[in-house]
Amino acid sequence: MALGDRGRELIAKRAAQELVDGQLVNLGIGIPTAVADYVPQGVNIIFHAENGIIGTGPTPPKGKEDPNLSNAGGLPVTLLPGGVYMDSAESFAIVRGGYLDICMLGALQVSESGDLANWIIPGKRVPGMGGGMELAAKARKVVVLTEHVDKRGNPKIVEKCSLPLTAKNAANLIITDLAVIVVKKEGLFLKEVMPGSSVEEVINKTEAKFINH
Repeated sequence: MALGDRGRELIAKRAAQELVDGQLVNLGIGIPTAVADYVPQGVNIIFHAENGIIGTGPTPPKGKEDPNLSNAGGLPVTLLPGGVYMDSAESFAIVRGGYLDICMLGALQVSESGDLANWIIPGKRVPGMGGGMELAAKARKVVVLTEHVDKRGNPKIVEKCSLPLTAKNAANLIITDLAVIVVKKEGLFLKEVMPGSSVEEVINKTEAKFINH
């Protein structure tokens, strides 16, 4: 079942609540890109785009896009006062140096131990893995934003990933259209249930088991 705009907005708004004033944050392709539009008032976040920008802002209004200013996914962004450009090598040095406080990434699958698969479905053509592996491995906190199930209704939060991994034991928090889930050493902890859902629905649509249910 495809996730509509309302579900994506719900995930992005909840994810924005995880941001703390002054953090350096990277937003991955897909649902994470919308998080910049929901940063709480009074919270100042420095957004990093691995194609070479620090200080990206919200999505520009339609008709006000700068064709030369985009994030790593090719979507138009704005540049906040004090924002800077840099080459790819310097941008990835920031990632690999462990300077990102939070990275928010989409997922094809995420396991009960925090393994993340988000870059390829075997047999399908993709442009490449991009910076996903470095981001997932090096950010201080990795938050996964994803639909709870895929287009066919299959769980995306699984006991063990069957798709090629992006990184092992990477995810710290999972936010879906149904729930907020903390990844602990002992397993998955169901922290919150999203409006309109229930504990029963979350459990039924999750292949992995929860340690508190």
